[in-house]
Amino acid sequence: MINAIGIIELNSIAKGITVADAMLKASTVTLLESRPICPGKYLTIIHGDVESVKNSIDIGKSLSKAYLVDSLVIPNIHTQVVKAITGVSSVEKFKAIGVLEFFSITSSILSADFAVKSANVDIVELRLGIAIGGKSFVTLTGDVSAIQEAIKVGKRAGVENGLLFESTIIDSPDQELLKKLV
Repeated sequence: MINAIGIIELNSIAKGITVADAMLKASTVTLLESRPICPGKYLTIIHGDVESVKNSIDIGKSLSKAYLVDSLVIPNIHTQVVKAITGVSSVEKFKAIGVLEFFSITSSILSADFAVKSANVDIVELRLGIAIGGKSFVTLTGDVSAIQEAIKVGKRAGVENGLLFESTIIDSPDQELLKKLV
C-alpha cells in the first residue's frame, strides 16, 4: 500500500535526473515515475511513508533551486490516483464525464486526489504532460451530481495556485467519444 507520494517537476532534464538520484538516496522511498515531459521538463514521482517522502522532496527542492517548477507531497493518496499515474486505471461503465486541465502535472495529480475523495467518481485517465505541451489533465466519470461535485472540488486545487487552465462537464457523452477516451 502506498501511504504518500511526492512529486517534483523541474524545467531542466539534466538537473531533473540529478535531483531524482539525490531524492532516492536521501530516504527510503520508491520511484513511481521519473522521465522527461513536454516541453523539456523533468518529472519525478516517489512513494513511501509520509516522513520519508517529505524528506526526499525537501532534498529535491533544495537541490533544484531556480529549476523548480512545482513540487508536492500528498499523504494518504487515493488508490485510484496511483493506478492512474501508473496507467492501470480501468473504468467499466461510463456515465457523465468531467475534465480538469492544468498547466502543471503536480496540480492535476492533487486535483485528481481531491476529486475522487470528494465524490463517487472514477478516474478514466490522468495524462501527465506527454505530447500535450507540458499540460496535464484528469478525466473522470460518474453520475452528473457526483461529477459536478468532483469538478468543483478538483478546480479549487488549480485555482489556488493559478495553474487551472479549463474544465468541462458533459452530462451525456456520445458513445463514439467514449470509445476514444479509453
